Amino acid sequence: MAFVARNATMEDLDGLLALYRDLNPGDPRLSPEVAEARLSAMLAMPGGVFVGDLDGLLVSTATLFVLPNMTRGGRPYGLVENVVSLSTHRGHGYGKAVVKAVIDAGREADCYKVMLMTGRPDPAVHAFYRACGLTASKQGFQIRF
Repeated sequence: MAFVARNATMEDLDGLLALYRDLNPGDPRLSPEVAEARLSAMLAMPGGVFVGDLDGLLVSTATLFVLPNMTRGGRPYGLVENVVSLSTHRGHGYGKAVVKAVIDAGREADCYKVMLMTGRPDPAVHAFYRACGLTASKQGFQIRF
C-alpha cells in the first residue's frame, strides 16, 4: 500500500468531510455549496490543508493556518487545527506523517512557532502530539459560541 502526506485539493472534499465526521460525528452536515466554499477558502489561505492519502483513501488530515505577526521580527506563526486520523487507521504513523508535513510547512513559511491546542483529555492524544515533536506548554483559554 502506498501512503503519501500531501497538500489537499478540491478533489479531496468528500474524504475530508468523512475524516471530520469521524472526529466529530455529532456536527451538523454542511451543504455541498458551503463545504466547497469553506474548503476553497482554506486552500487559498497561507498554510494549507494536509492529508494522508493511502491508495486514494484519506486516512488523516491537519490544517495549518499561517498568521501574520508584528512581534518576533515580523515572523508569522502557525496554528494547527483539525488533526484527525480515521479511527480505523490509527497507530500506523499516518497522522504523525501529516503533522510532520504541517510542521515542515510552518518552518518553510518562516514561522517562529507552530502551535496547537487540544480539548481532548485522553493521555494517548497527548502522547501522540509529543511523539510528533510537540511540547506541552502554556495555558489555553477559549470562548465557544
